[in-house]
Amino acid sequence: MKNSFFIFFLIFSLTAHAQNTAIPKLFNTQLNSFLNVRDFCISSTENEAFFTIQSPDQQISQLAFITKQGKTWEAPLLLSFCDSFMYLEPFLAPDGNRLFFVSDRPLTHNGLRKDFDIWYVDRISEKQPWSEPKNLGTPVNSKYDEFYPTVSRNNNLYFTMNAPDGLGKDDIYITKWNGTEYLAPTILDSNINSSGYEFNAFISEDEDYILYTKYKAKDGFGSGDLYISRKKDGAWQMAKNLGLNINSKAMDYCPFYNARTNTLYFTSRRNALKTKLFTSVNDFQSYITNGSNGLSKIYQVNIPLNKK
Repeated sequence: MKNSFFIFFLIFSLTAHAQNTAIPKLFNTQLNSFLNVRDFCISSTENEAFFTIQSPDQQISQLAFITKQGKTWEAPLLLSFCDSFMYLEPFLAPDGNRLFFVSDRPLTHNGLRKDFDIWYVDRISEKQPWSEPKNLGTPVNSKYDEFYPTVSRNNNLYFTMNAPDGLGKDDIYITKWNGTEYLAPTILDSNINSSGYEFNAFISEDEDYILYTKYKAKDGFGSGDLYISRKKDGAWQMAKNLGLNINSKAMDYCPFYNARTNTLYFTSRRNALKTKLFTSVNDFQSYITNGSNGLSKIYQVNIPLNKK
């Protein structure tokens, strides 16, 4: 009798857990038409989103955005300042009026292509145009490549850099805002970084947790996995894998979290394609284009990360 009750309780618990576990789904069918789409961020009201679109070899890279009219997303548009240089990794500041991004554009008109720096544009309000791009300058930008900016409410900026003083191949740094300028960047400790690759960080508005990607970590499920570290008594705790429900055996990266809707957005190269009978070429094309096909696509999942 006891064994029967235990088995019933176990099945009930597993079933309840499965019912309460959200499964990541593709964010938007319009974005599926791009061969590579990544680096997604969205406004707190979720009526405006920014992302990177790239060629198959990722050598052509531009920034695009979509806006929502009612409950419908409009067709994607290029950001006005994009040109023949590379643009990627947009991050919308908490106030919604500054957009950070990365580019190899020159510092001056008709200048030479640079290494990758962090840039930004400003606007007065959501309905107003963006300013001309501004380079964040030193001490944040350097002779090395800086990638994937993310900013907290107090303007502290986190980013990825591969530098000689790092712990590994790519590491996550912080540059603190003192009210008038950014201070020299410092590397996050070994609870975040390692001798491997850590990149694509998202910092919460209050800096109480950080999401990022670790590449081929020992406790990972595949290529790149999403991890979370929480801050306790001013120190970052050991990062934890977000689990197999979020991560896959493919590359999972570029997280962005909207705490107001408990929605995690991220890029994934997961592949769910299986061989089947096709009725036509159009049927074939639709099948390999519109689903999880191993190319970079944007996913979303409801997960309460604010609960510790």
